[in-house]
Amino acid sequence: MEPLKILAVGDVVRTCGVEYLSGGKLRRLRDTLGADLVIVNGENSSHDNGLSPDSARAILEAGADVITGGNHTLRRKDIAPFLDDHENVLRPANYPGDAPGCGYTIADCRGQRALVINLAGTTFMEPLDSPFKTADSILAANAGRYDFAIVDIHAEATSEKLCLARHLDGRAAIVFGTHTHVPTADAMVLPGGTGYITDLGMTGSQNGILGVKTENVLHKFLKRTPVYFEPAAGNCAAQGALFTIDPATSLCICVERMDF
Repeated sequence: MEPLKILAVGDVVRTCGVEYLSGGKLRRLRDTLGADLVIVNGENSSHDNGLSPDSARAILEAGADVITGGNHTLRRKDIAPFLDDHENVLRPANYPGDAPGCGYTIADCRGQRALVINLAGTTFMEPLDSPFKTADSILAANAGRYDFAIVDIHAEATSEKLCLARHLDGRAAIVFGTHTHVPTADAMVLPGGTGYITDLGMTGSQNGILGVKTENVLHKFLKRTPVYFEPAAGNCAAQGALFTIDPATSLCICVERMDF
């Protein structure tokens, strides 16, 4: 069996990022790479932050198989029923059990069963359940139901992301980080066969600061008073990583950063 290719795309920021993927960029890249599964972090994709039903639908129609989330996913009330109805649109699994939606799904990947898990970090973030223990519980509960596992750890601290990857090395085929919107230069395959990168980067305007207008962020740093973060515009691009999985071992053999 030929190696499997999984494309992971960094946080989609506001309408600019959604329109960029919807304009054919994601579909063309998927076809060019021969990607068997596409995972997109969409927690910032609504026009006013968070995830909306419209932005989720647009990302799926653009070529994503699974949408992962993060600390902003549940910001909008209208996303709750959508999450309940769409098992391939995730929020972090370590949120309280009565939160809408689910934190993991099993997706088809050219006949292989990919367990996709979404987790949120707890260092410098909300005091959720441990992402380490949550990952262990999900892997144990789904034993025999999947062929390989993929984890999106949406976290602030780089150490927490790498530590989770080391914790799951050999048990998950892929662990990638999201949230900080800056792609890291540490794409690697860990000793146990887990493909890893600390942060995929973002999909959106490269103008401004991490997808937000420069003047808004400067206001926050200089004046320390509340300000609405307006999305930056223009010069849109997408970032992510391509992971190659050996179906014979269900482990990663290659990780490549992607800019498109």
